[in-house]
Order: sequence, then structure tokens, then C-alpha cells
Amino acid sequence: MRAISRRALGLAWVIPALVLVAVFVYLPLVQNFEFSTLKWDIYSGSQEFVGLDNYRKLLDDPVFWSSFGNNVLYALVSIAFQVFGALVLAALIESIRSDRWRRSLRAIYFIPSAISMTVAGLLFYFIYEPNLGPLNHLLKAAGLGSLAQAWLGQESTAMSAIIAMSQWQGFGYSTLLFAVAIQRIPAEIYGAAAIDGTGPVRRFVHVTVPLVREMTGLMTMVTISGAFQVFNEVMVMTSGGPNNSTQVLGTWLYRSGFVRNNFGYAAAIATVIFVITLAIAVAQLVVTRRRRVEW
Repeated sequence: MRAISRRALGLAWVIPALVLVAVFVYLPLVQNFEFSTLKWDIYSGSQEFVGLDNYRKLLDDPVFWSSFGNNVLYALVSIAFQVFGALVLAALIESIRSDRWRRSLRAIYFIPSAISMTVAGLLFYFIYEPNLGPLNHLLKAAGLGSLAQAWLGQESTAMSAIIAMSQWQGFGYSTLLFAVAIQRIPAEIYGAAAIDGTGPVRRFVHVTVPLVREMTGLMTMVTISGAFQVFNEVMVMTSGGPNNSTQVLGTWLYRSGFVRNNFGYAAAIATVIFVITLAIAVAQLVVTRRRRVEW
């Protein structure tokens, strides 16, 4: 009886959470797929079942594919800076002997991450401003006036400018996580490597990198997943322009639904984003389990 009562008590605590998750997570996912099979004018309320036509339109939509490409580019650059670059920086910081300097550098690099993405976007919108922005003024002062340009006003530079801002904003957070992972490595291992005459570069390659691989894998998956959910920075800085060159899946979803009044098509884009992020999450679980089994 006691075992049954404990099990019943446990279910009593779990069921409310399951109900909330079902209502606010799983039910909207099912509804979203249902909406993606409709041609839906939200202003008139008219709905027409079109099956998989919205998904067929995705395949022929050049803006969708350019948006997908921008997300992929965002993910690749983020992996380079927020995973591998952050790991190198964290190793450099943790190699400093002074505890005061280590703490100070961690705080300095983390400050941009404490700024909201909207505020960071507005800040860099001003920095990139071609006439009053400090970036072009600095380039001219350094004798590089030929490089000064309308960074957010040209298709060739707008997406790169947005990605640069997002890397600045998220770099410190990744560095701090890697610093924590490095701190968990036993000092005896580094001591043994030093006794063997291993230099700092070899210690990083053969000691630090292998022993933080779980954090590296986690950060890689989180970074890729976040890259396919980008929205705020693009909306604040360019709203997808110029000429849709900075559209990402999130902003194209918003524009399709709330500007072009095609909510069925927007729901199809949302389904694609969900499938991509779900695949990344499943891959993360599989890789994590394999590594734990190996260990």
C-alpha cells in the first residue's frame, strides 16, 4: 500500500506538469501542422484546405532558400567563433596565473552577453550607420576610407554585419562555459604534462581539447540550434532587407504571416524550423549517449 500511495503521490505531482506541457507545447505543434495545410486569410477568416501545397511552394521559393542559406552561414560562423574560438580564448584565460586577472577577463568578456539582443542590435545599427556611425569614422581616421560603406544598406555586407554583431554578443557566454569546463580538469593532469616537457600548445591539443569534448559537443549542438532560431537581431537591424538579402527562416516566417497575410505558408516554415531543431536535438542526445558509453 505504501508503494502504491507513493506512486500515486508522484503521479499527482507529475500530472499537472504533463498537462501544461501537452497544452502549451505538443498541442500547438499539432495545430501548427494542421494550419500548414490551409490557405488562411486571418483578416477575413477564410480557410481553404490545400494539403501539402504550402510545402511545395517552399521548394520553389527563392527567398526561403536564401533564408535557409543565411541560417546555415550563421551556424557555420557561430561554430567557428562561439565554439572553437571561445575554447581557445577560455584556455588562454585559464592559463593566466593571476586569479584576479582571470576573474577580471571573464567578467569583461561576459559583459556583452548580459546585454539583450535587441539593445545590442540597436547599438550596432548606430555603429554601422554610414554617416554618423563610428565604424566608418575609425576606418577613415586609420587611412582606410576606401573600406567605409553602408554596411547594412548593401546586399553584399548586410548579413555579414549582422552575424558579426551576434558573435560579439554571444562570444563571452560561450567562453565562460568553456572556462568552467576547463576548471573541472584535475590540475594533476596538467602537472604531469608539464613534467613530461609538453608545451602550452600541445597541452591544449592533447589535454584540454579531449577533456572538454562533452562541453564542445553540447555547445556545437546548442549553437547550431540557436542559429536556426535567429530573429531579433535581423528584425532590429534590417528587417530582412535590403532586397530580402538578410532574411532568415524566422523573419521570413514573420513576414509571410503578418505582412503577406499567408498564415498557412508561415506555418509550413515553422514546421521546417521545428523539424531542423528536433533533428539537432536528437543528434545531440545520440552523440551524448555514445560518448557516455565509451567512457
